[in-house]
Amino acid sequence: MKEKIKKEIRYPNLSTVLMIENYLKNNKDKPIKISKLKEKLSKKIMYSTLKLALDYLYVSGKIIYGPRGFQWTYEESKDIKNFLKDSHELKYIKK
Repeated sequence: MKEKIKKEIRYPNLSTVLMIENYLKNNKDKPIKISKLKEKLSKKIMYSTLKLALDYLYVSGKIIYGPRGFQWTYEESKDIKNFLKDSHELKYIKK
């Protein structure tokens, strides 16, 4: 008997989501197709993993999707900007 092949879902890690988020945020002036986005990212990413990350960003209200592609739409509230203005950034140091 043939065994059923289970398709393994590869979830994006936080650094992957942030990489996608930063690219879309820095290029928010025009929409981008998923194939072009995949080419522009700084590291290789599987299509299914990229799709999951984009689904997350869409559901969280940070991007929209239309016939011309994905586009960044999220804008931080003034309260968050004011809070972060006086904060200190902690740097993570890899050992």
